[in-house]
Amino acid sequence: MNTSFDFEKPIADLQQQVEKVKQVAEKTKVDMSATLKELQDKIEKTKLDIYNNLTGWQKVQISRHPERPYTLQYIEMICDDFIEMHGDRTVKDDKAIVGGFGTIAGQSVMIIGHQKGVNTKMRQYRNFGMANPEGYRKALRLMKLAEKFNKPVITFIDTPGAFPGLEAEERGQGEAIARNLLEMSVLNVPIICIIVGEGASGGALGIGIGDKVYMLEHTWYSVISPESCSSILWRSWDFKEQAAECLKLTADNMYQNKLIDGIIKEPLGGAHQDPKAMAETIKTQLLADLSELKAKKIEKLIDERIEKFCNMGVVVED
Repeated sequence: MNTSFDFEKPIADLQQQVEKVKQVAEKTKVDMSATLKELQDKIEKTKLDIYNNLTGWQKVQISRHPERPYTLQYIEMICDDFIEMHGDRTVKDDKAIVGGFGTIAGQSVMIIGHQKGVNTKMRQYRNFGMANPEGYRKALRLMKLAEKFNKPVITFIDTPGAFPGLEAEERGQGEAIARNLLEMSVLNVPIICIIVGEGASGGALGIGIGDKVYMLEHTWYSVISPESCSSILWRSWDFKEQAAECLKLTADNMYQNKLIDGIIKEPLGGAHQDPKAMAETIKTQLLADLSELKAKKIEKLIDERIEKFCNMGVVVED
């Protein structure tokens, strides 16, 4: 069953009309092609009107669409081959973060990303993409391995946040994320980060320090989710739409505030409408950036990376 949201109802209504017209045409053998074309044109126009004017909350909803491609799907579509690697060599293998060496158009890279799961059972197995400290330590281990063999690092970010459980705090959740921020800042290989779904708080930032940081068109990136922000400020989730606007969490907001390097356009209606096209767009962007970043001396690359993040949030008063 296809999942749709309230704001997509006009599209769903028109699609129902198309199905009814097709049924009538099949039953009566009457040529309804002109009517069908008119309805299809209306659908395309309605889609453009809706998806080009989405609110912050509506983009949050699309980023959580259950049919939206996740990290392992992107890896399968983008890479020629992929060898997954497991474990942090200390506690266990965190299933919420996946990673390993892959080949993209003949180039070897280390790919790391959050994995939510595609159904209820898999989401529980993957802890809904919420990583424990061992997940971030696994990610760091793989980054260091990439550095050892001089391979670029690519990260796919899609998490509602780092796991907030007591056991995660006991094993050093904050330290693990902070360590990743430090180590990624000075990693001696190119790093490209792409937010492909949700980008919440330190859970996203833990694998989000890069020479190039992108967001897909209908994703969000913020220190807190709209629901949590609403519950803190208004003591209720009822103000989540207002919170989403106040947080300025969309790709457009992030780009305007110079917190990301670019926005990768999605197929009309979201990445889940055409995953293969989305993967091809990401692959094209990755290959262009890999070519550019590999041409730079590593010392210059690190200096620029540090300078970029140090300049974020700087305010100059007149």
